[in-house]
Amino acid sequence: MKSNDRAWLVKGQEFHFGGPMLMGILNVTPDSFSDGGNFFSHDRAIAHGYRLIQEGAEIIDIGGESTRPGSSPITAETELSRILPIINALAAGSKALISVDTQKAVVAEAALANGAHIINDVSAGRNDTNMLKLISDTQAGYVMMHMQGTPATMQEDPRYTDIVEEIDQFFTERLKVALSTGLQSKQIVFDPGIGFGKTLKNNLSILKNMQHFHKHGRPLLLGASRKSFIGMLDNSEPDQRLGGSLAAALAAYQENVEIYRVHDVAETKQMLELFTAIQKHSD
Repeated sequence: MKSNDRAWLVKGQEFHFGGPMLMGILNVTPDSFSDGGNFFSHDRAIAHGYRLIQEGAEIIDIGGESTRPGSSPITAETELSRILPIINALAAGSKALISVDTQKAVVAEAALANGAHIINDVSAGRNDTNMLKLISDTQAGYVMMHMQGTPATMQEDPRYTDIVEEIDQFFTERLKVALSTGLQSKQIVFDPGIGFGKTLKNNLSILKNMQHFHKHGRPLLLGASRKSFIGMLDNSEPDQRLGGSLAAALAAYQENVEIYRVHDVAETKQMLELFTAIQKHSD
């Protein structure tokens, strides 16, 4: 990956990407598609968060509400009861950036007040009209993701004429709306939303054209780890998709993507480090 000037502003601190940044996934839900509630217990979730940090995650992305295809929303109170103990523990005991995967401004506000640094919003501010103003006021880092439909309906029949162009237009529109609230462009990272209202063909098109979205001058995040499009190729179950997840990450790395949201931090880090070493090696 080449160094670039697409700095990310997170609560007053600027991050400049000279290489990939790994975001470890920590789902504290009973119905996650990928880990089936393995970390629903607070103690187990906290321990796993520390393990991800030790493996090389610079960001821990904590999710208290499943956004898997067909999932239903939960209350803010339930979401907060799941995530706040994890945020408090990891914020107090580590130097990792804490990200919270939520669409609700009230959840985001409480999370940021308790030590979180980043809000990862699959709705890009469309689900809650208070979200963008909150991000502006707190100077939090903000991940804006593209999604067609809602988690409950997004995989029923997704259709596009030109998916790359339509995602590009979406980012243009959402960036304009965000800036109108006072939010700085440097706070924003774009995620094209692999698997969120996308077919297999759509996902492959995105992966082949990730660098196109850099035209907006913002860093990009890839969230392809263990997702169902991998299983569409080989009928694998989520816990059998490490190879496909690494292949997606490598494709994105070659497209100069900055942030990788992954379950398997150590393996992804090793793959990227070796590939970089091969590229830089001279006989």
